[in-house]
Amino acid sequence: MHFFPDTSRLYVKQELPGVLLFHLKEQLFPYNLNWKVPCFPFFNCNLDLFGVRRLHSQEIVRQKDPSSRKMSTWAVKTMDMDVTTEEDSAALRLSPAYETAMEALSSLITRQKRGGASKIGGKYKKLDRMLMYIKILGLEGHLGGLKTIHVAGTKGKGSTCAFCEAILRECGFRTGLFTSPHLIDVRERFRINGLDITEDKFLLHFWDCWHRLKLDLQENLTEDLPMPPLFQFLTVMAFKIFVEEKVDVAIIEVGLGGKKDSTNVIKEPVVCGIASLGMDHMEALGDTLAEIASHKAGIFKPQVPAFTVPQRSEAMDVLSERANELMIPLEVVAPIDCKWLDGIKLSLSGDHQYSNAALAASLCKSWIRSTGNWEKLFQHDDKDSLPEPFIRGLSTARLFGRAQIVHDSSSNSSTVSMVNGAASGDLTFYLDGAHSPESLEACGRWFATVVKDDKNLLPLDSCLKTGIGEEVSENGFVYTGSKESNKISKRILLFNCMDVRDPQILLPQLVNTCATLGTHFSKAIFVPNISTYNKVTSGASAVPFHLPAKDLTWQFNLQRIWEKILHGKGFPEKPLKKENPACFPPNNFLYEDISHCKPADGNFACSTVVSSLPQTIKWLRDCVKENPRLRIQVLVTGSLHLVGDVLKLINR
Repeated sequence: MHFFPDTSRLYVKQELPGVLLFHLKEQLFPYNLNWKVPCFPFFNCNLDLFGVRRLHSQEIVRQKDPSSRKMSTWAVKTMDMDVTTEEDSAALRLSPAYETAMEALSSLITRQKRGGASKIGGKYKKLDRMLMYIKILGLEGHLGGLKTIHVAGTKGKGSTCAFCEAILRECGFRTGLFTSPHLIDVRERFRINGLDITEDKFLLHFWDCWHRLKLDLQENLTEDLPMPPLFQFLTVMAFKIFVEEKVDVAIIEVGLGGKKDSTNVIKEPVVCGIASLGMDHMEALGDTLAEIASHKAGIFKPQVPAFTVPQRSEAMDVLSERANELMIPLEVVAPIDCKWLDGIKLSLSGDHQYSNAALAASLCKSWIRSTGNWEKLFQHDDKDSLPEPFIRGLSTARLFGRAQIVHDSSSNSSTVSMVNGAASGDLTFYLDGAHSPESLEACGRWFATVVKDDKNLLPLDSCLKTGIGEEVSENGFVYTGSKESNKISKRILLFNCMDVRDPQILLPQLVNTCATLGTHFSKAIFVPNISTYNKVTSGASAVPFHLPAKDLTWQFNLQRIWEKILHGKGFPEKPLKKENPACFPPNNFLYEDISHCKPADGNFACSTVVSSLPQTIKWLRDCVKENPRLRIQVLVTGSLHLVGDVLKLINR
């Protein structure tokens, strides 16, 4: 069909108390396009078409902070909403135009898996191509005006960027944030003033970039300059969004490395930062910490101040040498002092976040001074304290999938019989996309700290006489003597990682860190991801409950490593393999005692391999529904893709 510009200036409004259902004045596309599918669903005033059949009321509350210069925070409160069922899923899906955009993005993926060879060849290097794409989009003279904060690092760079964005927004600046990867929806990568870019604005900028590049490259057809691969496309699109949205500051997270990263076309950032460095992406960055640090230091620019956190000496030597070559100051920032926060907690959990918060605060101070705004905002500069907007930013920044705790509300079903006053047991997911040795150590410390706070819940394998009360053992659990908190607890590891990583380093790091802090896993489940490396999906994309069969050789390898950690040298070396692995754990798996574990016979009571993540989530929910005294704490880690898949499933 043909989509004509005059039909895009739609203003459809259904009047309900306090509810604005649809309001679109923007023209989504700059010119006529031919579409294989409709750009919009047929519009009328039927509420079902807007996916709001279950919405009873919505209240929009504007909370203005009088101490901010021009910042206001919008909070949306949704009340009395029924649970979305499969019947409603069609109404809740995003528009066909958005799904078409996801298909177009997927066509830009040039590798079938991480570490695979890129299909992009030709005489131009990546950054040369990036500059050409920027010129085609008319952005050549605008990048310098973005007043950018550029951040690299192995772990913590995303958190640092999130802290920076929140701090500067609280200071009254209009912020743009570009991060990667996304967990559920690609729009997460682009934030304007703390909010993911809306679907209509995403489509506006996406199709403008897409068709300008397509048109120009078709007119000047050459193998040397093809359509940009996925991350390069998203990077130039981020620049376009931030330029056209007129942000005061653009916070840009490096994708991979630094020196050769697509974001490194930023020639004049206001300030640069490097978060903690470690061993990751060795297939692209090198096998030593010095080589990795050399790539990260590639974002340093002449006359641009740089900041970093304490690093291992071989990394710090490289960073310092590069800073000296450019004759720029490199300041090493110590972790933030808790007393500076005035009793307020960081919004991102984990001890490692104090380093990221300190780096963010230093980057923001430097940015505000360099742009001439410090005296306008703050009367004095106290080196032993933080301004109020900084503290508010550090306490409100958000970054999904990093030290995130989600209490699963769907397990609290009213259809479950009441036992001891509780309709259902408790199911809590602890999600952290850690995937390097250093980040797994930080993840283990965080998980052990947050779960051991509940002293009434003691797993059998770590329980001794505590003096709390009489203990009763049943089905592999330990109950405390308090009848008010008569709960039983199991801690489960839900794990997967990419096959370019070394689980023989990752899994022992996690287990040993947790054990050192007194936290032990009762069970481990190894499961493949749903998301694939060669397809971009949206938050509303269908997730099939019954997935096609996958090769689980890698998951059985993970299980073998896990069991060897538990059983030591006596564990058989032969690979583990089952012809028809179950879609979800066996019924008695959660309650099976460790004494039943017989590795030589292929019987494992401590771990299992399952083929379906959706069915595993359902199994966990069923377990707590069937036993109201049960509390399951699930650590999901090893892969940001796995974390994103779990978030997508439990949010439905």
